[in-house]
Amino acid sequence: MNFSRKDFLRTSLLTSAGLLPGLQAFGNENSPHNRPHSRTQADSACSISIFSKHLQWLDYPGMARVAADTGFDGVDLTVRPGGHVLPEHVERDLPRAVEAVREAGLEVHMISTAVGDPDEEHTEAILKTASQLDIGHYRTDWFPYDETKNVAQNLEAFTSKLRRLAEMNSAYEIQGDYQNHAGTSFGSSIWDLWFVLNEMDTEWIGCQYDIRHATVEGANSWQNGFSAIHPYIGTLDIKDFHWVKSEGRWQEQNVPLGEGMVDFPTYFELLKKQNVQVPISLHYEYDLGGANHGATTLNIDREEVLAAFRRDLRLLDRWLRDAGLERE
Repeated sequence: MNFSRKDFLRTSLLTSAGLLPGLQAFGNENSPHNRPHSRTQADSACSISIFSKHLQWLDYPGMARVAADTGFDGVDLTVRPGGHVLPEHVERDLPRAVEAVREAGLEVHMISTAVGDPDEEHTEAILKTASQLDIGHYRTDWFPYDETKNVAQNLEAFTSKLRRLAEMNSAYEIQGDYQNHAGTSFGSSIWDLWFVLNEMDTEWIGCQYDIRHATVEGANSWQNGFSAIHPYIGTLDIKDFHWVKSEGRWQEQNVPLGEGMVDFPTYFELLKKQNVQVPISLHYEYDLGGANHGATTLNIDREEVLAAFRRDLRLLDRWLRDAGLERE
């Protein structure tokens, strides 16, 4: 897969002309690329979970009660260093956390991890435990580009790593979803992630699509990236932002839903058009007394935090209904 720019352009042209058999099927309704957007039919509706990073000031039962009282359908549990569930204790603590969520009448459709390689110390324990608990999705770690290699060599390495991870996912029947996080890592631009997923053609690795980060990286072109990646979307992140100038440079600043630059009406229309109805994780990354950063203690009144939770959830629920998307 170590090809030159000339080879890449030739491949692109042949694909566009329908002359490259390996990729010709993309876009054909009988193609394996037009698979459902989730691993199971149970994920056919848009359940809304709260990202448990914002509830790490509570224990498992307290976290579950707040999520239920606020009106969420589930909890996206952090199973990573510094998270609600520590990787080294996953076999003991993930069942406890899931039990608390389910006792509150909610579900765990996804977990957020730092899993990036099947050979890492805790990878198999995390996937095995999550599978035994019937959790359908996990968010993977992010992969940095190796600056000593060219883009093609990096993509080859990412493909190899995700192929091996997909094999373990298949064994445990859980889908790994790679998030398109703004920055310089693999997946930030969407096209590199699409290229690898298209090359792999497996249901066990997908994308956790983040419209906030997609807008940062493609303010006026994010729709093109969405058009390419949507068959591979397994889960969604929802949050908002705008640009601010601080100390002479422009930076992203997270804000409550509807107060930023993300074109949510167009986005939800596209989700409906492409029938992307998958589990959603709602994030609160703006200043919220430490809850936004995963703090274990709050520096503002608890009720202020809960009011923010309810406000953004109500708005997201309304957008889903307006777009004709079904909520679980």
